Amino acid sequence: MAAENRQPSEDQAAGTREDTIADWSDVYFKRTKQAVGRFGDAQVTYALFMRRPVISAPGLVVDWLNQVAADRGVEFDVDLRYREGKWVGAGEPIMYITGSLYHLCDLETLILQKLGPACVAAHNAFSMCADLPHVAFLAMDARHCAGTEMAELMAYAASVGSERAKRKVGAVGFVGSSTDATAHFFGQEKGAGTMPHAFIGYAGSTLRAAEMYDECFSDEPMTVLVDYFGHEVTDSLEVCRAFSKRAREGQLSLRIDIAGSRYMETLDPPASYAVLERHVPEAIRGFRTEEELRYLVGPGVSAAAIWRLREALDEAGFQKVRIVASSGFGPKKCRLMSDAHAPINVIGTGSFLPIRWSETYATADIVEYDGKPRVKVGREFLLRR
Repeated sequence: MAAENRQPSEDQAAGTREDTIADWSDVYFKRTKQAVGRFGDAQVTYALFMRRPVISAPGLVVDWLNQVAADRGVEFDVDLRYREGKWVGAGEPIMYITGSLYHLCDLETLILQKLGPACVAAHNAFSMCADLPHVAFLAMDARHCAGTEMAELMAYAASVGSERAKRKVGAVGFVGSSTDATAHFFGQEKGAGTMPHAFIGYAGSTLRAAEMYDECFSDEPMTVLVDYFGHEVTDSLEVCRAFSKRAREGQLSLRIDIAGSRYMETLDPPASYAVLERHVPEAIRGFRTEEELRYLVGPGVSAAAIWRLREALDEAGFQKVRIVASSGFGPKKCRLMSDAHAPINVIGTGSFLPIRWSETYATADIVEYDGKPRVKVGREFLLRR
């Protein structure tokens, strides 16, 4: 049997996990384990918390803990104080983990790696979906992640934040991801996506790229990337006319991912202000920061660019053609797009990834030894109540 077709046995998987723990655990935790093994074990309780408000996203770390416990033939009791998708305040214990100090102390490093970033990303995803409840989101974070483990963690986090937004405000939320490996977090069997800029360059024109895609995937809805040549309006209308049946049936979408160094075709600063003045004048009246103005009327994928493309499509009779937007759609940009009522149908984004990585640092402290409350001075707020 070819090596790539073999699945590791449970024993092999357990060995791999233990090797990973040994390689990646901080040395001082491994030395603690060695000393505890010599002087006697204790039953301890860890409190896990973060220093900023987050959305609880503990699923992957709890699953991992259960796997490690099974590998080691022990049990860990997880007291989850904030179930998946719940808002957690700064400093509030997300969970308590009770078990053998010998078997828990070398896991702390990896536990924190799997908890903190996911909780912050889930908070970001929730904010984005809640601000734009009528927009569908596609998780396109994989290319921005530092390896496949982070990509899995971030996609999971997006699904948690999305589910909260669905419950709280009836949002459409995240409907899929760009990779097969993480599609299951969004209830899909396969990843989603059509064409990158490289495909447009290969085809030589936007229309030719659409024709090639249609020939290969004629039974699927088509999303055409229209900003490669800087002729967003011209190329969009050309594609719509060439695929008028798709356009009429709502099977055609146009994606803009305009570089932040230039304005969309037909726009400049005065024209951008004029577009918003026609549709959402309240969005540009009153004080706006420089960053907010950039999202509204600046270069790249601004609210004005989205409104202008919608105008051109509607004027040409292509009201059913959908607009997909990408490029830096994090919480702040989504909030401004909401203010401008930007007519976006789908947003492709990886910008729910935490920007300030220091905010993702989770912390664990032991708060009980053999059932007796004890914690370092200054962390008394973690004691279990």
